Amino acid sequence: MKVRWNRMRKPAILLLVLLAFGGASAEVYRLRQNQGAVEYPTAPARKDDFSVIVRCRGSLRARRSVPVYAPIVPQLRLAWLAPAGQTVKEGESLIKFDSSSSAQQLSQKQAALRQAQATLDQELAQAKVISEQDSSDLADTKFNVEKARLEASKTEIVSKIQGEENKIDLGVAEEKLKVQQATVALHDTSEKSKIASLTRLRDQAANEVKITQNRIAEMDVKSPITGMVIYLPNYSQGWVNAKPFKVGDNAGAGQQIAEIPDLTTLEMDAKVEETDRGRISTGEDTRIRIDALPELNVTAKLAQISPLAEQGFEWPPTRSFHAYASLSKPDSRLRPDMNGGMDVVIDRIPNAISIPAKALFTHEGKPIVYVANHGHYTPTEIEILARNPDEIAVKGIPAGVAVALVDIARVEPRK
Repeated sequence: MKVRWNRMRKPAILLLVLLAFGGASAEVYRLRQNQGAVEYPTAPARKDDFSVIVRCRGSLRARRSVPVYAPIVPQLRLAWLAPAGQTVKEGESLIKFDSSSSAQQLSQKQAALRQAQATLDQELAQAKVISEQDSSDLADTKFNVEKARLEASKTEIVSKIQGEENKIDLGVAEEKLKVQQATVALHDTSEKSKIASLTRLRDQAANEVKITQNRIAEMDVKSPITGMVIYLPNYSQGWVNAKPFKVGDNAGAGQQIAEIPDLTTLEMDAKVEETDRGRISTGEDTRIRIDALPELNVTAKLAQISPLAEQGFEWPPTRSFHAYASLSKPDSRLRPDMNGGMDVVIDRIPNAISIPAKALFTHEGKPIVYVANHGHYTPTEIEILARNPDEIAVKGIPAGVAVALVDIARVEPRK
């Protein structure tokens, strides 16, 4: 019995050893598989309408901007300014200059006007008196002439000597009438000349008063349009120390102080590379992204492209065209000179499979992607339909598969 038990125990022990060895081998194989399954960054392949774009950068500008100038007035000093960057309405006060000296000049010129008017009124009254006196003297002289003419007509009924005397008296009276008429004409011309001179002085004083009043009114500069005010640099202290105009600064007559861009006319001014110029055309849809407002996506239309290329100042030198896109609905937060990017949509591919541009690699001169499957990556040849800076439309893989963002062929040999 004991011998039989020993014979049965040996195979059982051997079986247990084999089972234990098989389990250990399976565990070792699983650990090796897990160790070989290295996880690399991946991204899913998406299926959606793919927009083929030309990407460029630029800044916002206002298509319509109204400059604001200082009035044509000497010795201007800024007394008040509307806050910079604030939206002002058309007709509201924008800039006020110090008008104290002009107000003092206005008082002096108004006094001079009153004096000139008084002198003119006095001369008019004196001319009226002289005119009435001349009229009276002229009437008396005419009466004497008629009287002398009547006496001279009596030559037939009076003596010859008396008749001759009457004729002489008539001649004297007629000469006096001519003298009186000349005197009246002289007085009339003289008074008209004096009145004209005094009237001219009065009008000149009145014009100076009006000019001064207009200057004072112009010192309160009104906003020509509704928009945001931007003050220009004041270069009176040199280019190095130039700062925007502020209260207390002096300004020259007719100098530009500020400008008001019309925020409803904002557009993107972007630079298009010379190689991309032939791919875009006016009227195409564009998408605008502002650096300061990354959450904002603005739609626009490509409105204009500059006819000539512009040389850049960077090295190596480049040539580019200006492309202008009109914003469909300008956001209230947008301001001129904000930097951003612009994507011009030149084509659309419906229901396309797209992958990140980082997921595309080349093997033996052919485009491939590495399809991820539980830590293992299979190189798969694809066909490129369209290429954008960030993503690529491809053909040859289904939607939803994960593709590696690193070149597995370069990474794996380093392990």
